[in-house]
Amino acid sequence: MKVNKYFWVAGTLLATAALGQHKNISNRSVTGAAHNRTADLGITPGAAASIAVSETWVADLNDGRYKNPVLHADYSDPDACRVGEDYYMTASSFDAIPGLPILHSRDLVNWTLIGHALPRQVPIEHFEKTQHGNGVWAPAIRFHKCEFYIYYPDPDFGIYVIKAKNAAGPWSDPVLVEAGKGLIDPCPLWDDDGRVYLVHGWAGSRAGIKSVITVKKMNAEGTKVTDAGALVYDGHKIDPTVEGPKFYKRNGYYYIFAPAGGVATGWQIVLRSKNVYGPYERKVVMAEGKSGINGPHQGAWVTTSPANGKSEDWFLHFQDKEAYGRVVHLQPMKWVNDWPVIGIDTDGDGIGDPVLTYTKPLTSKKSPIATPPESDEFNMSVLGKQWQWQANPKGTWAMPAASFLRLYSYQMPGDAKNLWDVPQCAASKISGGGIHRYDQTPVHSQRQSGQ
Repeated sequence: MKVNKYFWVAGTLLATAALGQHKNISNRSVTGAAHNRTADLGITPGAAASIAVSETWVADLNDGRYKNPVLHADYSDPDACRVGEDYYMTASSFDAIPGLPILHSRDLVNWTLIGHALPRQVPIEHFEKTQHGNGVWAPAIRFHKCEFYIYYPDPDFGIYVIKAKNAAGPWSDPVLVEAGKGLIDPCPLWDDDGRVYLVHGWAGSRAGIKSVITVKKMNAEGTKVTDAGALVYDGHKIDPTVEGPKFYKRNGYYYIFAPAGGVATGWQIVLRSKNVYGPYERKVVMAEGKSGINGPHQGAWVTTSPANGKSEDWFLHFQDKEAYGRVVHLQPMKWVNDWPVIGIDTDGDGIGDPVLTYTKPLTSKKSPIATPPESDEFNMSVLGKQWQWQANPKGTWAMPAASFLRLYSYQMPGDAKNLWDVPQCAASKISGGGIHRYDQTPVHSQRQSGQ
């Protein structure tokens, strides 16, 4: 059954003509467990593949090149790290549960969804109600002393950290690193001298200030902020809405990679200093230029594992595509005079333009073509990893079975105007970039006794 096009609610299959274009439905296809029905989605078992391949968008051109975006779906505010020859990515998830998707790749082009780091969002009771736009904002993923760390912000509650030995989980329960409103987009840095720092931005909607970057100290465990911090960059004059900072150290310089200029229209800047608290020099390192890729910014610098004695630098970032969400691009990156240049600098001004196609990253082995799953045969004993609820789920909303998914009756909230407001809706991301093909498999409904 292809689920990209249909809504399941109250025992009726509703078709939409162009789901990806309806902003009120956002960038996820939805199937809901609503009031007064039990539904069996009858599916032929045994059809699921171990590696998903999209029918609408594959970034790997299978000739040594790739095309952007490498993820043509809403993986907003991506961050990534490398462990050996493996790359791991996470992204914002807002109120979708499970949250904080974890993706894996061996070549930065072919990505699989291996799980989620946040099975429930805290505070638990608060997120039992749909909270669109709230919840998990831009996270950072790092690997330090044989453990994965994800720092993520909730703009209404503060900055949290979770940890895991294995990126696929299990992950620890969230620990509140710093409580407060408007603290967003955190990223840690473990310095050479053992000190631990946290950089973050500010949400004007909660804190009353924005367009500034702050650096703070943390304890050795990276679980608590230990001082009030210092303002290291003010972007009001030339970099409005500077946020999403990522912290690195290279050749004695502290680097803060940050987007500025707004989600859909901005540019990527890099700050550098020999002192963690500055003063920082500033440089634009990537902008739209003539590429037609709007707002190319906010993401992760990754250095590849050596292959044939050579490593390469790459940058993952997002592009806002309205109803399709924030899709993920991969750009080549090089260093010139200890400044990064991201994309292709055709005019030599030190500012890169994003690429649409490029040679794939150098790896020791070729990776099979893979994409996150888009469809589901519901033939597993657990719900597929691509599904997320619109709030912390209850066990009575749905139950996977041998060859179908059973959705149970559940009262819609009294103030719900449509499915957008209903917690018990399971959603999967829409993949853009092509014409969708749909198999119209019959859906069978059953009335329970007494209904």
